[in-house]
Amino acid sequence: MRGIPSLITDIRKSVFTEVARMAYSGGDYTQAEDLPYKIVPGDQPLHRESIFLERAIAGERVRLAMGLGIRPIQTRTLMTEGMDAAAVAEQYYEPPLVNIIPYACHACPTNQYRVTENCQNCLAASCQQVCPKGAVSFVNGKSQIDPGKCIKCGKCAAACSYNAIIHMERPCAASCGMDAIGSDEHGRAVINQDKCVACGQCLVSCPFGAIVDKGQIFQVIQSILKGDKVIAVVAPAFIGQFSGGVTPGKFVAAMRQLGFARITEVAVGADMCTIEEAKDFLEKVPSQQNYMATSCCPAWHAMISKLFPGEMNKISMTLTPMVFTARLMKKKYPGCKVVFVGPCAAKKLEAIRENIRSDVDFVLTFEELQGMFEAKEIDFDAIEPMEDLNEGTGAGRGFAVSGGVAGAVADLVRAEHPDMELKIANAEGLRDCRKLMLMAKAGKYNGYLLEGMACPGGCVAGPGTNLAVDKAAKFVEKYKKEAKHASPMESAYREVGEDLD
Repeated sequence: MRGIPSLITDIRKSVFTEVARMAYSGGDYTQAEDLPYKIVPGDQPLHRESIFLERAIAGERVRLAMGLGIRPIQTRTLMTEGMDAAAVAEQYYEPPLVNIIPYACHACPTNQYRVTENCQNCLAASCQQVCPKGAVSFVNGKSQIDPGKCIKCGKCAAACSYNAIIHMERPCAASCGMDAIGSDEHGRAVINQDKCVACGQCLVSCPFGAIVDKGQIFQVIQSILKGDKVIAVVAPAFIGQFSGGVTPGKFVAAMRQLGFARITEVAVGADMCTIEEAKDFLEKVPSQQNYMATSCCPAWHAMISKLFPGEMNKISMTLTPMVFTARLMKKKYPGCKVVFVGPCAAKKLEAIRENIRSDVDFVLTFEELQGMFEAKEIDFDAIEPMEDLNEGTGAGRGFAVSGGVAGAVADLVRAEHPDMELKIANAEGLRDCRKLMLMAKAGKYNGYLLEGMACPGGCVAGPGTNLAVDKAAKFVEKYKKEAKHASPMESAYREVGEDLD
């Protein structure tokens, strides 16, 4: 669904735009009560049975966009309940980050096999023959599956010559590599927060837009309006996210119009991360540990913490590119506020860790930033470009795609130690990441550098992106080639990382 314009993406954009517009107009959060009527105008529903239901859902979206929780439906509560405490520049995220709006959930079918109209009542009856539990029989000339007997092995579907048997699976659950999504007593999806790592893949997989993450748009704008020096550190996946014609220079100019004092690319921090992870690997593998895992993806890090706690010491102790870049800005500009702008939902949780809160003040996704551009009516065609983002190297920019982190570290190690063999294994998507870690724990990857990315395709596939993954990857590859320098050792900050760690 990512990168495909739809009613869901239109609604999300409208919510982010209206929240940003309200913030820029002076920050009177009591106006939030009116926003559902702006987001869902008129007197006829667009996609649900009632316009009142559409507005109720829009109201919860507004609350979540402002960092608030979903209201209980059993009691009467104002939409602005709790906003006086949340609508301030100093407000951090409060878990849970990813939420399901109950009355927006379609209660989709869970794991099951169904016979479709394609069934031809064939003589072979292969579906019946292969079923180990006798769950398939002919009823009124068509195959029928008894759900009480079916064990969901899928043999019937594989045996059918007409592909008449389909596997029905709840999209959000199918996308969750942590198996964190279950059902409530009404069949609606619920998230087991003890398992969730906030990768956000369920968010972009729900065809009804029922899953929403919390945001900080309002708080960022409040910080800008109160006069803080707010610096945006931007992930390299930004390129192409706001249309292919938006050059780095135009992007910087647009960000200035939003009120950001300075814009820096996180590729700078990625270069520092590359250098430090290369040192880490050379120092520890194999003398202190049998393999090393990269540190960059927070959902990958959280997955290891929850499922493989005994392997946590194998993760590189190096700071992530976001934190390296944020600390650099805090050092250069004391008293500034730092906003990480990127494609990732899990970065929002990384930013509220106790040891990182003082470094990263806010996190925005590209999708949320698009809402700010819309609120300020930024015209990218008319805008005059300012200075380019040119401090990050090609290696640092390559962190945005799967394989880019480990590839950059390996290239650096090989450049410094040409006779050394460095083996890499990488996985994208948390299900494959889990398999990778199982193999590593079993000793199958001794001597390896392991890279895990929660999003299939890498950061360019994050839940906060505006662009289809394949297109985004092409933009990053071009942006990578346009860098002035290729290697992190050519970065102006190559010796700074150690002081920030």
